[in-house]
Amino acid sequence: MSESALRLGLLGSPNSGKTTLFNALTGLRARVGNYPGVTVERREGSLRLNGRAVVVIDLPGAYSLTPLSPDEAVVAQVIAGEIPEVDPPQALVVTADACSLDRSLLLVAQALRLGKPCVLAVTMVDELHARGGSLDLARLGNALGIPVVGVVGHKGLGLDELRRLLGDPSAWGRPHVLPPEDVEARAAWAASVLDAVVHVRPGRNALTEAVDRVVLHPLAGTLLFTAVMVLFFQLIFAWAQPAMDAIDAAMGGLVGWMHTTLPAGFVTDLLADGVVTGVGSVVIFLPQILLLFSVLYLLEDVGYMARAAFVVDRVMGRVGLEGRAFVSLLSSYACAIPGIMATRTIPSPKNRLVTILVAPLMTCSARLPVYALLIAAFVPATNVWGPLGLQGLVLLGLYLAGACAALLVAAVLKRTLLRGEDIPFTLELPPYRLPPARLVASQVWGAASAFLRRAGTIILLVSIVLWFLLSFPRSEAPAGLSESEAARHALEHSAAGRLGHAVEPLIAPLGFDWKIGVGLVASLAAREVIVATLAQVYASQDEDASLREAVRADPTFDPPTVAALLVFFVFALQCMSTLAVMRRETNSWRWPAFAFGYLLALAYGASFAAHRVVATLS
Repeated sequence: MSESALRLGLLGSPNSGKTTLFNALTGLRARVGNYPGVTVERREGSLRLNGRAVVVIDLPGAYSLTPLSPDEAVVAQVIAGEIPEVDPPQALVVTADACSLDRSLLLVAQALRLGKPCVLAVTMVDELHARGGSLDLARLGNALGIPVVGVVGHKGLGLDELRRLLGDPSAWGRPHVLPPEDVEARAAWAASVLDAVVHVRPGRNALTEAVDRVVLHPLAGTLLFTAVMVLFFQLIFAWAQPAMDAIDAAMGGLVGWMHTTLPAGFVTDLLADGVVTGVGSVVIFLPQILLLFSVLYLLEDVGYMARAAFVVDRVMGRVGLEGRAFVSLLSSYACAIPGIMATRTIPSPKNRLVTILVAPLMTCSARLPVYALLIAAFVPATNVWGPLGLQGLVLLGLYLAGACAALLVAAVLKRTLLRGEDIPFTLELPPYRLPPARLVASQVWGAASAFLRRAGTIILLVSIVLWFLLSFPRSEAPAGLSESEAARHALEHSAAGRLGHAVEPLIAPLGFDWKIGVGLVASLAAREVIVATLAQVYASQDEDASLREAVRADPTFDPPTVAALLVFFVFALQCMSTLAVMRRETNSWRWPAFAFGYLLALAYGASFAAHRVVATLS
């Protein structure tokens, strides 16, 4: 972007419609990254207004320019030009929810005192009118001394007028009298502005209040949260299985076609057994990933997740954490990396560090292929009670085991290494809204695209490397061996086989053999790579068997070993990317090393116990 481009900062509190407005203004022309030196997300979008290049900076959500959290600190630093390599905005677009203008005006007051040209975008004016409210936008603009535009971002209302204004900040004008600097005085100023411009305050949303009486109730809310989670995991298996079977059959058919049609040799084996088998063994879980993110994003956009944070805050408080930590841990169900980055909203440094250290215990989507493979292969698809299936309940149990472990570890850390004073938890509850289908679809597609990119980059690369390690060096099988025995001999004497045999003594107490050992080592790149590894191992032995059939037929995978492997993946930190983000967030390798060590010890101990218990019961 040229230096003459106009830089506009988009400022607003969480749930004020700021990001929706950013998407409406910039469309798909957004660049996403991190600010230099910190992992707070940086989003910039470009467009042209009145023939002039404009860059819109989507600043992190902030309730105040007097920072309490790293997120709010970044907002203040960007506006002041204190972050290297980031040019400060020349003007500000402040968003304010029309239905909660009293809270938004406190941030508006701080923005006006910065001396930069400002325009106020009052969002959700349609909801204000639906609730019987009436707001005089012209009088509000006169009171503030800046332009005011009512907008509804996802419907496009008011965007043309806003774009016309954004092209020329010099015409916006400046306030005649700045709001007071003192915080009590500032609240009185906001109240006086509201009295002058609000003709009819929005009525209470009767439906929202009725629903909240149940959702936020200590007992009913907890039971509802439990029911939502149970249904969530039932759907993952019940609805996704037909699509998964279809993808699995298609991948198997493609591998068979390649072996029968393409010339036999090195290249065909690499493409079929390395690339297609390795990547395809992970891609078949895409339907479950789509369902996982569809439900998560829908619950978040509807407004339920903010309520769930308040419900769970009662439990979090007992272990020394608070509801903001729940939001970060919930993000870790998708991936620990954004979950760790989301801890920047936590004001307490020690609470933030505790949350970072336990975030990897939350079951991320990378574990789902491992769980789905083993559960589908070894847990009967039977109903336990009514429509509740055993497979879904086992999956829920694995997720709960990780969550409970996170709370227990957090309690220990808060009482030992990371004692500190707690900060009261406050979180604004957004109104219940049915999100546009396009918004949910775009969010889910973004998550699915990330999963596919991971399959097309990390897993593809590891699959190719693994194929070479599983194929070389070539070893002549002794005479008299059957074809399957010769294939096993070649595998065991390959570079990967020798690596697996080297680690086998360490993992033998868990019931794991050399094949699982190779998968565990490879999964340090990405957890789901163990599925690709096992797929290549068994493809080398039997090209016609699906991975599910192959592991089911292998005597190594008896009930104790399957239980131990599932438990190992509940606790172990097998993701180098997560460790790298931990290092950036904590500015030290000490805490990532601590996390890797304690989680590995926890995984080994719990897996050993699970193996012994199941072996005894069997």
